Amino acid sequence: MRVLITGSRGQLGRALVDLVRSHGWQLWAYGLPEFDLADVGAVQEAVRTAQPEVIFNAAAFTAVDRAEEEPEAAFTINAKAVATLAGLANEVGALLVHLSTDYVFDGQSQRPYREDDPPNPLSVYGQSKLAGEKAAAQARKHLIVRTSWLFGRGWNFVEAIRKQLLNGAGELRVVGDQRGRPTYAEDLAGALVALVRAGASGVFHIANSGETTWAGFAREIVAQLGFSVPVVDITTEEAGRPAPRPRYSVLDTQKFDSTLKPLPPWQQALARYLRTINR
Repeated sequence: MRVLITGSRGQLGRALVDLVRSHGWQLWAYGLPEFDLADVGAVQEAVRTAQPEVIFNAAAFTAVDRAEEEPEAAFTINAKAVATLAGLANEVGALLVHLSTDYVFDGQSQRPYREDDPPNPLSVYGQSKLAGEKAAAQARKHLIVRTSWLFGRGWNFVEAIRKQLLNGAGELRVVGDQRGRPTYAEDLAGALVALVRAGASGVFHIANSGETTWAGFAREIVAQLGFSVPVVDITTEEAGRPAPRPRYSVLDTQKFDSTLKPLPPWQQALARYLRTINR
């Protein structure tokens, strides 16, 4: 199989590159700083040269707070570039696998969000990702996957907590009124490849099993790293972040779970991740 990956140096991109290589598939991997998804000419050349059967778009403008100040940059990468990829996917006959986010929802639900629930993003980031979903859906063959609270090789929430612990923090203050599902990039990559191999299409929600708050996530990180530092719950308002966040963004993954099988609990995924960085 001929595969092209954008965002190859991101958390998901790195996991996808390794997995695709392990399958022995032909791979074209592109990432910053050499490859900018905003460069239409470069994107066209990459896709037309590779003639891929599958395009994994793992590139995104993910700086949620910065997107409030730089909406044009967010929409350029998260929506306009996706439209370019969708057009190229149609040109070469490729399946476009596009990654989206729980931030397309407003957090007002009383139950986990299903794929057919109406999106209502609160932030510029969420709005740009929703626009990207609509662009990706213009590809005749598309797979749109929403995920949440990603961690893997690179900078992420786990690393932020670990850095504070290693720097001698005596207390951690973490938001306790936002709820979601942590997701390990390695598990997500495996799920994406499995869906492609199964011939799946449409919209899927994928996340590791179980749910928690950011504070609960932090407590598990602290415990698994063997520290005894207390984690104090704070409110979203106390955190004072510029971009609004959904208070409840738990994704319902029953569609994926019934198509293949549920991903492992996020606590187990965290343990596997921590073993990789402590080798």
